Amino acid sequence: MKNRKGDNLLGGRKWAFVGDGFRWGWFGVWVGVLWAGCGLVVGNRWAGAAEATGGPSAFTDQSTPKASAKRPPNILFILADDLGYAELGCYGQQKIKTPHLDRLASQGMRFTLHYSGSPVCAPSRCVLLTGKHPGHAAIRNNKEMKQLPDEVARRYGIEPEFSGQQPLPDEEITLAELLKKAGYTTACIGKWGLGQFGTSGDPNRQGFDLFYGYNCQRHAHSYYPAYLWENGRKVPLDNDPPVPGHAKLPAGADPNDPASYRPFQGKDYAPDRMLRRAEEFIRQNKDRPFFLFYTTTLVHLALHVPEEDLKPYLGLWPETPFTGDGYTPHRTPRAAYAAMVSRLDRDVGRLLALLEELGLEKDTIVFFSSDNGTADVPKEVDAKFFQSVGPLRGLKGSLYEGGIRVPMIVRWPGKIPAGTTTDHISAFWDIVPTVAELVGFEVPAGIDGISFAPTLLGRAQEQKQHEYLYWEFPGYGGQLAVRLGPWKGVKQRLQSKGGRLGSQWELYNLENDIGERQNLAHLHPEIIEKIEQIVEQAHRPNPLFPMIPLDPVE
Repeated sequence: MKNRKGDNLLGGRKWAFVGDGFRWGWFGVWVGVLWAGCGLVVGNRWAGAAEATGGPSAFTDQSTPKASAKRPPNILFILADDLGYAELGCYGQQKIKTPHLDRLASQGMRFTLHYSGSPVCAPSRCVLLTGKHPGHAAIRNNKEMKQLPDEVARRYGIEPEFSGQQPLPDEEITLAELLKKAGYTTACIGKWGLGQFGTSGDPNRQGFDLFYGYNCQRHAHSYYPAYLWENGRKVPLDNDPPVPGHAKLPAGADPNDPASYRPFQGKDYAPDRMLRRAEEFIRQNKDRPFFLFYTTTLVHLALHVPEEDLKPYLGLWPETPFTGDGYTPHRTPRAAYAAMVSRLDRDVGRLLALLEELGLEKDTIVFFSSDNGTADVPKEVDAKFFQSVGPLRGLKGSLYEGGIRVPMIVRWPGKIPAGTTTDHISAFWDIVPTVAELVGFEVPAGIDGISFAPTLLGRAQEQKQHEYLYWEFPGYGGQLAVRLGPWKGVKQRLQSKGGRLGSQWELYNLENDIGERQNLAHLHPEIIEKIEQIVEQAHRPNPLFPMIPLDPVE
């Protein structure tokens, strides 16, 4: 695939430093680094990526800027929540302002054919962190824990309604664990959703020195909660009472009166707290390599946003008040949603400004993406009005393009050509091997990803391609999808009675039909046969997330 400038938008447990095994590299590179008061010689840990990735790491490349030659690069991965493919200006958005992310795209590389790990939150994050596609991933849906062990719930003071999601198993190796082993200080700040504290999915057990934010996804539905978590400790917020994530206007309340919505306006905004904690983390670790996985809750519902962020959008468009029966009510849902996207953009701008202030721009690889497409709740998020996924079909929860094709922007000044666009086909399971090649560590066996570092570094001729991309999703009726070159196969309603009796494949040529409107399955039975073979090869049964009819029913 090609890298191009100016192309179209769519395209066809605290702070301890941990190091191990630093020694002479066969590249013969000696670099003296002072980290946390002790001198370490960095060589083979970084240069040794040649054996693991088929070439020297970007860190050891002689073209690396002088500042970066003194240290391995920091990794800042910013993951938005439910942000649609076309909700940024640099991806074609016309109504919502996103100047900071547009500037980030102008300074780095923008991907037009990048895919998330799943059409919903938890499995998408699992895929990103483990490098395994959805047919091999440990977590394949948003499965909530019905009840935690009493001892765990008591020890941490976890309310039954916030028991969290299915825990990531101990045996899974995450990107955080790999970077921690390579000498990085690690933090996840934002939303987790892969297991409560005291379980195998505890973020502190999955490679993160620091976790700050929401552990349980349901807890994260409110932007004005009673508390957030710092590791296993509750941090109180000044919201008395906290604002619920789900509610209705009281009976008899006037939906057009701003006063009716005051109970849903809190004081202590959780994204403010998480942003400040992220800034703190960066400042505290500016002199040593860090990995910050910044998993903001923006722009997931509920429609909670401070008044000062809302004001620029008030009165711009006709509004129908949302009175509840879903998430919490809002009088101006279009303005609120636009304000949340712009607030996300502003927060990204704050982090980028801090990197510049600390002189870390050239020492930090910044990734920006979203976990899935725009939420499919039209009374609260008017995706049609905002053209949130452009011409794509489907939204969050769907394996059509709009549910899984997401923005991806990567910046590394002096290494990644600025202002470039690529139509390289990539997915969340490529993140682990990509970071491994850029930084220089060995990837674990059994992952499914392919590094797109050659694309980032302007060596497109060396870029390996996926034979196919595969998704399975047992939620929303049960779905399968396979991307095979320009072809995309989609199968729906697998978990329904009709699906078990024989759901049919749909087939689209994305090069000619980006909106997945013209089903060509009847014209190309040979491609359907190939897709069926891929499903048989890619699906590995997972008892926690059975895919009927792929898995036998006991």
